[in-house]
Formats: sequence, C-alpha cells, structure tokens
Amino acid sequence: MSEPTSGESRRISVDLLTRVEGAGALTLRSRGGELESCELRIFEPPRFFEALLAGRHGSEAPDITARICGICPVAYQMSACHAMENLAGVRVDGPLRDLRRLLYCGEWIESHGLHVGMLQLPDFLGYPDAIAMARDHPELVRTALRLKQTGNRVMRTLGGREIHPVNVRLGGFYRLPTRADLDALVPGLEWALEAARELGERIAKLEFPDFHQDYELVALVHPDEYPFNEGRLVSTAGIDVPVSRYDQVLTEHQSPHSTALHTASARGDPVLMGPLARYALNHDRLTPLAHETAARLGLGDAVDNPFRAICVRIVEIVFACEEALRILRRTGSADAPAVPVPLRAGTGYGATEAPRGLCYHRYRVDADGLITAAKIVAPTSVNQARIEADLRALLAGKLSRPDDELRFLCERAIRNYDPCISCATHFLDLRVERA
Repeated sequence: MSEPTSGESRRISVDLLTRVEGAGALTLRSRGGELESCELRIFEPPRFFEALLAGRHGSEAPDITARICGICPVAYQMSACHAMENLAGVRVDGPLRDLRRLLYCGEWIESHGLHVGMLQLPDFLGYPDAIAMARDHPELVRTALRLKQTGNRVMRTLGGREIHPVNVRLGGFYRLPTRADLDALVPGLEWALEAARELGERIAKLEFPDFHQDYELVALVHPDEYPFNEGRLVSTAGIDVPVSRYDQVLTEHQSPHSTALHTASARGDPVLMGPLARYALNHDRLTPLAHETAARLGLGDAVDNPFRAICVRIVEIVFACEEALRILRRTGSADAPAVPVPLRAGTGYGATEAPRGLCYHRYRVDADGLITAAKIVAPTSVNQARIEADLRALLAGKLSRPDDELRFLCERAIRNYDPCISCATHFLDLRVERA
C-alpha cells in the first residue's frame, strides 16, 4: 500500500490482534499528521466475578477466582488465599509456603515460555505467527512448547490440574503431593533450566527497537526473595507501603472508551507492572544463574525499553526453574495439607505477582465468613493506560507510514506487555482516523 498523502482521511481496521490472550481495539486519531489521541479499548462485557463472590463463603474464593484466567489462575488463587489469611491473622510458613512458591514457579515457566517462544519471537524473527516460524525454526517452537509442558506439569502436581487448579485452599492444599510426585518434577525442570539459558543466548542476538520510556514501575518487594506471594507494595517513584494501602496509592477511574478501569498513581500518572517492574525493584534477589543470564542479555539494574521485556522474561524463567529445583531439594514434609483459617468479620488484603504483574484482591467478610464485597484488580487493566502512553510516544512522527506498517508496529508494541485482556475485562480492532 502506498503512503497516505497529506490531508488524506483513512481508516485502518484490524479485526483481531493475534498472539495475545483476549480481544480488543485500538483507535488512533490524527490531525495534520500529528497524533491527537490513542485509545486502547478493552471491550469484553464485564464478567462480574466480584459480584459472583458476594454472598459466598470466603473459603470458596480461591476456587471461584481460579476461573478468571486459564493462563495465570494461580495468581488469582494465591491472592485470594493471602487476602483471606490476612483477614484471619494467619501466616502459612514452612513446607506449605515452599509448595506455594513451587506452584507459582510452574505458572511463570508455562506462561513466560508460551509468550517468549510462541507469541513474541515471531515478531523479532519476521514471521506472522509461530506456525510460519516453525517451518524455519522448529527447534524454537519445540522448546517453547516443552517449557510450557514443564510448567504445566508442576501446576498439575501441586494444583490438581494445570487449567483452573482445584487443589488450592485457604491455609494450603486439599492434598499434599507425595515425595515421589515431587522428585518426578526434577528432570523436567533441569532440562527447562538449560533450555531457557540457551534460548537466552539466542535472544541476546536479536535487534531491539531504540525506544525508551521513563516509567513508574510497581511491584512487590520482599527483603529476602524475588517476589511471588509476599512483600510490600513498592514503586520506583517512592511508593513503599503494605499491600493493605494499595487503594490509597493506586486509584482506579472509568475511561469512556474501555470497560476495564484505568489505574493511576496518586499523582495521576500511569504505572507499569510486570517483568520490567519486578526486575528493576528486585534484581539483586535473583538466583545465581538468573543473574548470569541477565548479564549475558546485556541487562543493567533496570530496563526502560519495553521491547526488551522478552529478555527479562527469559531471566524470570531461569529464576523460576532455579527456585523450583531449590525448593524440591530442600523442602520437607508438612504435618498437614493446610493450617486452619478461621474467618471473622473484617477486611482482608492480598497481592501476588502474576507473570504479567501484580494481582490485587480485597475482600470484606461478615461474622459468618460470607463475602459482602470484593475488589479484584488484574495487572493488564493497570497497565492499559501505560500501554496507551507508550503507543503515543512510539507513533509520534510515524503516522505517514503505510497502513500495514502502522498496524504491525502497534500490534508488536502491545505484545511487549503480554496483555491478558480477558482478565482485564479481548484485542485488536485498529482504527486510524486522520483529519
């Protein structure tokens, strides 16, 4: 397609953004060649999970919220568990805590492995999708699928199944895996660790667009660990509060073009959650081989180029494999599959780190243990405003390019964030309106 002429009015429509989870739309408006507005629209009808939880017993929250997402159900389950345990004043320690981290390792491995190898690498290597890429690089697709399979096996062993796990409960698990079950995970994780490091060597040779942004990055920070389940809510702009103060430092507001709420800091600025945030705030807590992988990928103490998020995801796969193997080699037997969590009237707060960023839950419970109000914030809905801001910066001065080139640039940029749009309460119909 030829480039548009000055003053020409055009409309570009992409019926569906491929290689993301969900569907949605992007509208660009320009006047005189300058971008006036950029609206990322998440338009799936609300699924009312927060309303569905009202009137249900607090102990049901992990099983209900696991249905929110088929890619990262553990994040919802764990955040629900932590919120209810916070309300009850219960802390889960020892082998049960280790097994929870092991379950989360499985989710990171399967989710990051899928995104890196099947969803984002085709962009860098110039293919429309993983099927086309497989004709020239079958080993990359096989590696990605086996990484996902490895993570799924961990989730199945701990969670009962890999899609919407059923073995997680308040205080722990319904059933503990046997020692033989856990030992059987070791060979697959050892393979995954080496495979991820080798994949990192391949990714280190990629060419990345020169695009840098000044982010306020938000993630959990734990004094001793790279975060999964616990920590304080911290940002690169000075936020440092317990999770219970989430609503005081991050506020939601309705945007007319989206059914998903937008999130901003107290200053009114968009924030970014996910791998870039976790890495910037916690890189000193990475495991040894993860540190080595980061160095080989040329990563410093922080990453401000969203196109290099693929590098951080490789680092986090290596970390999750190392952490899983460490847990398997050290953890002992728990006395019981769960500790009691006696619910009482009050409000509980919980947040854990989904592969795409921090997943926040807040529940109000009555004296009978019934949920009277719930708030669940998915990381993609938080990141939506930041993605819009990045698109505005990326597209500046590029609106004269051909439609197909603009479309690919937008899709590629959005895939940097691995948006789980159906969690955010789907993606991409692109419209460019020029005046």
